[in-house]
Amino acid sequence: MSNRYVYFFGEGDLTDKGLLGGKGCGLGTMTKIGLPVPQGFTISTPACIYYSRNKTQPAGVKEEVEANIARLEEISGKKFGNSSSGNFLLLSVRSGAAISMPGMMDSILNLGLNDSNVSSFAKATQNERFAWDSYRRFIAMFGDVVLQVPHHK
Repeated sequence: MSNRYVYFFGEGDLTDKGLLGGKGCGLGTMTKIGLPVPQGFTISTPACIYYSRNKTQPAGVKEEVEANIARLEEISGKKFGNSSSGNFLLLSVRSGAAISMPGMMDSILNLGLNDSNVSSFAKATQNERFAWDSYRRFIAMFGDVVLQVPHHK
């Protein structure tokens, strides 16, 4: 088995849902045949299984993710977390599985917005309400999915 855990869309065995999940295979296949899909990458199922069992990420995953973010920056001309140029690379993190489970998977949108750059994002979009609402939604999703903050009753 390979020690590789992260695949840019279009890489890897695009028929192996056990490796890339259904969403990863679908996005990879659409990319490979030239459909207009935003660039991205998939963290493989084996990486997620490793994390689930060990409560830590496999060796090398962080570096693979950073390399793929750098690749996205190069392709897009945008910077992840950049607050000075106003040319933001924001990521969507979506979970997937080998079988479809509508409504059961989590998403985090607008990863890359933070306290330091949301004002620059407002200026870049010329829409302060949109920028702050995007940041609010990011915080809510991150709190729910990652930190498992209980929902207010």
